[in-house]
This record gives sequence, C-alpha cells and structure tokens, in this order.
Amino acid sequence: MRKGRYRVKRRRTALALATTPLVAGLVLAVVPGAEAQPDLSGKTIEYNVLTTEGGSVDAAAAAVRANGGTVVKSNRAAGLLTVRAPENGFTARLARSGAVQDAAKVRSIGHVPKARQAPRPSVVEKENREGAAKSKAKAAATAGMDPLDAQLWGLTSVRSNLARTKQAGDRRVKVGIIDTGIDGSHPDIAPNFDLADSRNFTQDIPFDELGQEVDGPCEFRGCVDPADWDDGAHGTHVAGTIGAAVNGQGISGVAPNVTLVNIRAGQDSGFFFLQPTVDALTYAGDAGIDVVNMSFFTDPWLYNCTNNPADSPEQQAEQRLVIRAVTRALNYAHRHGVTMVAALGNEHTDLGHPLPDATSPDYPDGTAHDPARTIDPATCLTMPTEGPNVIGVSSYGPSRKKADYSNYGASQISVSAPGGFFRDFFGTPFFRTNENLILSAYPQHIGVIEGNIDDAGNITEQGVALGVQKDCKNGACGYYQFLQGTSMASPHATGVAALIVSQYGRFNGGDAGMNPAKVRDVLEGTAFKIPCPVPPTLSYAQEGRPAEFDATCEGTLQFNGFYGHGSVDAWAAVTRGNQFLR
Repeated sequence: MRKGRYRVKRRRTALALATTPLVAGLVLAVVPGAEAQPDLSGKTIEYNVLTTEGGSVDAAAAAVRANGGTVVKSNRAAGLLTVRAPENGFTARLARSGAVQDAAKVRSIGHVPKARQAPRPSVVEKENREGAAKSKAKAAATAGMDPLDAQLWGLTSVRSNLARTKQAGDRRVKVGIIDTGIDGSHPDIAPNFDLADSRNFTQDIPFDELGQEVDGPCEFRGCVDPADWDDGAHGTHVAGTIGAAVNGQGISGVAPNVTLVNIRAGQDSGFFFLQPTVDALTYAGDAGIDVVNMSFFTDPWLYNCTNNPADSPEQQAEQRLVIRAVTRALNYAHRHGVTMVAALGNEHTDLGHPLPDATSPDYPDGTAHDPARTIDPATCLTMPTEGPNVIGVSSYGPSRKKADYSNYGASQISVSAPGGFFRDFFGTPFFRTNENLILSAYPQHIGVIEGNIDDAGNITEQGVALGVQKDCKNGACGYYQFLQGTSMASPHATGVAALIVSQYGRFNGGDAGMNPAKVRDVLEGTAFKIPCPVPPTLSYAQEGRPAEFDATCEGTLQFNGFYGHGSVDAWAAVTRGNQFLR
C-alpha cells in the first residue's frame, strides 16, 4: 500500500485519505501562425495549461489549437485547461505565448487505495437510495441524539450535544465535501443529502496510456459514477461526522440539520487530478456552498516547492503550476463566500520545520527522490492546507493528547479537533482500542469489498475486530466504521463552522450566507483553549513510535502549535459567537 499524505488509520489497516492535485508545468507559449507548422508527431497525451494571471481562457485555448492541441476541459474561474496534444515539444511551443503561464503533463494528485473494484449497485441498494430520498423531512431548529452517539466522544468533546439544544443547523446551510464521493443512500446521510446540487467532476479511467490499471472496469454505463456514490468510503465517513441526521438510527453529526453536498474530485482508485480538484473548488463558489471540507493534499508532491534544488526544472514547474492553480481556485471560492476547512496532515511533522521528504514524487511508484528532499517552508507548501484563506485543523485523541500522527506548527495551524488516536491512554485498558477512534458512516458495498460485511449484510469476524457496527430501523440498515486521521478532525471543525453560519448567517429565501472571515473569527474566538503539555516535548516512545515522532509544542495558552486557537467548541460558537463578529 502506498503511503498517502493524509491516511485514514484504523486497527491493523490504513486507508490513504488525503490526496490532491496533480500536474505540473513548464513555462509555455504559443507559436504565431506565420511560423513553421508545429511538429505534430509523437504520442498524444493530456496536459494541464494555466493562463496568465487574469488572462483569457479563449486566448489560451487558441494557443493550444495553434500548436496542435485540443481542449478537453476548461475552468474560466481559475484559468485552467486540460488539453490533449502530441508530446513532441508541445510545452516548448507554448512557451512564447503571452496567454499561457504554465503547462505540464497531467499527473495524479492523490491516492486513496482500496482492495478491489466496487461492484455494481444491487437492486436493493437502488431501492434504499430511492426510498431514502422520499423520506426527507424538514428538520427542526434543535435536535436530540441517536442510538450510537454514546460512542462519539468527538461529538461530546466539541459539545455538539449541547449546541444542538439551541442550534442544530439550518437546512439552508450547504456543506460541500470535496472527496471520494458520498453514499447518498446511507440512512444517516440520505435525510440531509442534496443530490440536485451534488456533482461528480471525475470520469472513471480504466487504464492509463501505459496500460496500467487506474480505476479498473467501469461500474456504471458511461464510466461516470452517480453523484450519490462513494467507492472510497472516506467521503461518506467525513459526511457522517459533519451532518449525519438525527433520525433515531445510528449516529448523528456535529451539525445534524444542515444540507450535505457531494463535490467529488477523487477517482474510484483514490487519485485526485488537478482539473477536477480546481473544478470542485470553483463550483463550490458558484453553487452557493457555505462551507467545504478538504481532507486531501496535492500529490504527487508531499510539498509543492517552487525551486527545490533536488527537483529537475520540469518538476519545479509542475509544482509551481499546482500552487498557482489551487491558489486561484481557493481565492475564487473565498470571494464567493465559501469557508474552507482542511486537514493539517498525518506526517507527524512540524510544518514550520518539516522532516525531510522521502516520499515525493509518490506517483508513479518508485520515482521518489533518493536521498530525501530537504524542505524549506519558505518556498514549499502543502496544498490546499497552506493555501490562502484555509482553516487548518490538527488532530487529538480522546485524552486530548495530540495524536501521534498529526502534523502541527504555529505558522500553519488554526484550530484542533477530535481525529482519533488508537494508541491513546497508554498504560490503561483503553490503550489500542477501537473506541479511541472516530465512528462514522460506512458504505455497505465497501464493507463487503473489505471483508467486514458478508453478502447477507452480517458483520464478519474481521469486521467485529475492527469495530464495524450495524444499526437497523424499519428494515433499513446502516453500517459504521472506526477511523482516525486529521481527515477525521477537520469534519468536526467543518460541522462547527456550519453551525456558525446557521446561527449568525444572513438568509435570503432558500439561501444562507456569511463572510468566511467572520466564520473564522467565531470559530477561532470561541475555541476551547488547550495549553502546551509540560514539558512541551512529547515522546511517543511508550506508544511504540520512533524518535522522529517526538513533537515540541511552541506557543501559549492563547495560541500554540499543537492546538492553534484551541479545540473547536460548538456550544460556545452558537452561544457566544456574536462577541467575535465585527
């Protein structure tokens, strides 16, 4: 299994969570028509092309066509195009165009590995999806609790159980999950799921141009998965933590009355490509999404560096393209009222003083630099977490000890939240137990694939050992799994942000809205302050971790590198948040 930037962690298994954009670029240009005809020989491949800042997509497209290329997709908001062209000298020919800033071959930006291809949905699954959609009802302003909520220590830690007695979320507040998809048929997701606004910006890619399997055989006609489908399970878990409905079954989310929107950017295989990722971000701005959760990062580079001496000129250009394109998309979403929350990462490193990068590039396999790259935080960014206007979230366990895997750093962190820590409570019966992790929604068909659920819907012996659970109501059964990672922490913060918009936002008919800067002010201002440990350096040796996991907390009670402004606090946010509005 490849090491992913953001990994979902659980007992004896690890699902790579985060992932991100993909390609890169050389400085480009287009040859004037009066010059010699371009050499159109060579294999035709895909490139990403980025316009100059504020430049015209039409002008860039004309430059692409003049040099033998064909535009496949374009995003006017970010100035990003995906094109196909013969590889012989294409980027060099574009280099003289004033309309193009960067261009590079399309590369994967992330990976969430899975065991094997998901099966086609059964008739029963289709009926469940249709029935769930019909069962939606208008949610009350407040809400109670659900049967499995007693196991959600994260829900209690952020005081969602109290907050929902005053504000459980408003249906008009839309939360976008940019991830591997959402299982819209899950009984805890369906009541709050908005299929009409959901989008899948990916197409299945059975094989790449080298004949290597990417997504494998298409499960649906047309090779495009429905917008209520999740072959990775990660997006469904995230969605459940944010906004699982209070319906007398299974679990409830931090903001159980808000609307959940799938904005899919990840392939079935878990890879994230740049164009779908940028499309997802700009769509969030165009569709009136209030908050997005981003539990991914930009591959194939753990850090995107502008001029790292270990990288070739082409590799440097690739990384600059990723930074520029994602930054444009983030700025666009922010300008259109989207509050953006991101996982801080699972590399157990201080992002202000990163460990050497021994994994990049992580695609294709076997291409990582050896020796490892030295990372200069002044010129290297992990995207989108370190992009503009992004709220970065670290992870702690049920004892509120910083999770061993969680990244940290005073220059990058905003807040902290429950993400699970399997090795928490060393020396007690709680050590290395599933209950230290985060329980949330689990697509049934993925549980079958992973061997945790049998074909009859029963939890297998393996599933029992991993803590997989089942809860049924009126013949409809939901499944739930334990995971850990900063990808589990950020949804808690996203849920609190959604409650803030619900409580203080401006509503115009069926739409909500709140300045993202004000959402951030309330989220950070009402966070529960957690001090650095004493002594400030944590060793995880007794938990079985090597010395590289040692972490030193810098800062004060008001703000520090482990917890930022503190742990997100839903109750304080909805009762005292107006103190931080200006």
